[in-house]
Amino acid sequence: MKNGIYKIFPRIVDNSYQGHKLALWVFVGLAPVMMGRSLIHLFAMDGGAGSIAGLDLSLGAENIIFAFGLWGLSQVLYAFIQLVIAIRYKSLIPLFYIMFIFEIIGRITIGLTKPPILLNGTPPGGFANFILLPLVIVMFILSMHSSKQMNVDEVSSLNH
Repeated sequence: MKNGIYKIFPRIVDNSYQGHKLALWVFVGLAPVMMGRSLIHLFAMDGGAGSIAGLDLSLGAENIIFAFGLWGLSQVLYAFIQLVIAIRYKSLIPLFYIMFIFEIIGRITIGLTKPPILLNGTPPGGFANFILLPLVIVMFILSMHSSKQMNVDEVSSLNH
């Protein structure tokens, strides 16, 4: 257990990654997806509220669009941090997977306890949550298991 805690909260934050390679590649692959959804919420005229999420914008549309714009900004920052971790601070990948798990569980919980009025059925994120949650849980578990492969810094230090 003690070793697992240090994988989630490493004493030294660097580019060493001890987990399974698949968890690393899924983490890297999710970053542009997260950035894309973020940019849509940030820059789409309706913030994606009507055009993607299918929310009824006939009443209070400006407030809904404003909220989606703010949400887009926070998602851009979240995705940027994910990219920085993927490029430079891989030792934080297990911690980020835990954050991702709690975010998805929170989104599902909010969707179930405060269901929105939708015009066009469930938005893409509603389906994606139920696909991403088991994937991210498995990737977290894999990120916690030591890989026998050398990390990028170890390989580059051998070459010099």
